[in-house]
Amino acid sequence: MKALVIGLGGVTNGGKTTLAKKLKKRLPNCDIISQDDFFKPESEVETDERGFKLYDVLDALYMDEMVKRIRNWMKSPASSGVVTEEPQNTCDNVKNTDVYILIVEGFLLYNYEPLNELWNRRYFLTLPYEECKRRRSTRVYQPADTPGYFDGHVWPMYLKYKSELEENASNIAYLDGTKSQEELLSCVYSDIIQELKKLRE
Repeated sequence: MKALVIGLGGVTNGGKTTLAKKLKKRLPNCDIISQDDFFKPESEVETDERGFKLYDVLDALYMDEMVKRIRNWMKSPASSGVVTEEPQNTCDNVKNTDVYILIVEGFLLYNYEPLNELWNRRYFLTLPYEECKRRRSTRVYQPADTPGYFDGHVWPMYLKYKSELEENASNIAYLDGTKSQEELLSCVYSDIIQELKKLRE
């Protein structure tokens, strides 16, 4: 039994969750793990001198738990609760495959060393500042973003981690989050199909 682990990382509100769900519908034996499920409770997240809760850093997440969950999935993907319903509009050559696919989506995937040995493919969604800020302002978070939070914490942390990534990481496919969902889906889907073919050769 073969497993393919796909990272779908990038900027807040870049479309990661939407893209992951659309891919799951089209790919066989596909499951999703979301980094948002590993946030520590608010009481355990540090606050800086400006009163901002520091959510956009690795310390705000149970990263070890996340790695453990992915490794457990890799050990036995078939028994991980993967929904193996017949995918929609799938080209025939990926149906009834013995390959299991895990999509891991989140905003801080590639800056944590123990995760970096697990990926088969890595994607990173980007957005320009104005568009990211606009999208973020339409979302409701728990706890809610405080005034100045985006400019004071969220965006600077994104830029910091992205520059670390560009210095240290290779084999990342950067995706333009301003493109339509259909374009992004088509691009990543065809790429994953190529990976599946390689795995089965």
